[in-house]
Amino acid sequence: MTTQQNNDTAPVEVTTLRGVTTLRMNRPRRLNGWTTEMVMALNQALEDAAADPETKAVIVTGTGRYYCAGVNLAGALTLAHPQTVHDAIVAHNRALFEMFIAFPKPILVAANGPAVGAAVTTAALCDGFIAADSATFSTPFFALGVCPEGCSAQVFPHLMGSESANRMLAEEGWQPTAAEAVAAGLVQAVHAPDDLQDEAQRIAEGWADSAKKREYRGPLARDELIALNARESVDVANAFLSPPFLKGQFRFLWRKKKRVPAAMFLALWTLRPAWTLLLRKPT
Repeated sequence: MTTQQNNDTAPVEVTTLRGVTTLRMNRPRRLNGWTTEMVMALNQALEDAAADPETKAVIVTGTGRYYCAGVNLAGALTLAHPQTVHDAIVAHNRALFEMFIAFPKPILVAANGPAVGAAVTTAALCDGFIAADSATFSTPFFALGVCPEGCSAQVFPHLMGSESANRMLAEEGWQPTAAEAVAAGLVQAVHAPDDLQDEAQRIAEGWADSAKKREYRGPLARDELIALNARESVDVANAFLSPPFLKGQFRFLWRKKKRVPAAMFLALWTLRPAWTLLLRKPT
């Protein structure tokens, strides 16, 4: 086994065994949420795996009881010129999904526990998606007042059918268990938590041995997904700067006693009538 990065303080632990590189998100106290630190570490690990001739396939999983609690938007933004904030959201969203879409080797998500938001939609962009029986899957876009991201409006209906996709992405906010997600078609297999890593390794080694090429489970090819993600990222930025979202984030963060990020969203919300004049008009 080759250990490329493996210590208790690394946000992503990286190990390679028999042609398979495992990326294990390692911030269990933060539920492996996608903070700026985690996203940068995961992006670097994927870039390294793409360039590593020993790596033929990749597994992404997590440490602790969660796979990933989703994107920490408040931690990724700073108060700045409105156009700068808008551009930062577009760039952040686009890069987050593109690092999965553009990855050139087979990639398998092994969700060891609950997954939220982008952690679910990125998994659906991979070659394979398996889960522990303790996992659940939440895509709370409607509740947050934002549009579905990660190409999920196209990919989920293909995998699950329109009815189940709408239950997850729209008003109902359905949060399927692992067993329900398998029955619906989002997840491909469910395993006991103690068996998940061994099963993921078995699948990925089979891909490595057969020289499997990168594939997508949805209806779109790589370039189509990249183009769709770019368009969606602008829609996401527009939604994130809308009054309902800003107001909701302020109230949520204030209840959590996170005063500094709450104040940022309060400023964006209350000053919105003025700063919207500073945004570039669509061409």
